[in-house]
Amino acid sequence: VQFVESGGGLVQPGGSLRLSCQASGFTFSSYGMSWYRRGPGKERELVASISSAGGSTNYADSVKGRFTISRDNAKNTVYLQMNSLKPEDTAVYYCRSMAGYWGQGTQVTVSS
Repeated sequence: VQFVESGGGLVQPGGSLRLSCQASGFTFSSYGMSWYRRGPGKERELVASISSAGGSTNYADSVKGRFTISRDNAKNTVYLQMNSLKPEDTAVYYCRSMAGYWGQGTQVTVSS
């Protein structure tokens, strides 16, 4: 099982980023997917999740209305569109399959 995460980086407050997580080695379309994050000095936090077919999504209150999770099962990829970013969104972001597999993480830094 392998995840390739991309899309992190440095962005100014109010900016946007789109994270991608491409999976291989398991039946991606059979499992729900989630994005987690761990900020500096903080506990790991569930940010967003999506059902296996993409018809159901859930978000942490802290990101509702700003972040959108989506998936493309034909590409074995889950996305996290992040808009109106705030400094408190600074964290390492991880994708996770409901099968129990984790991505390696991608750093998002929101700073002026």
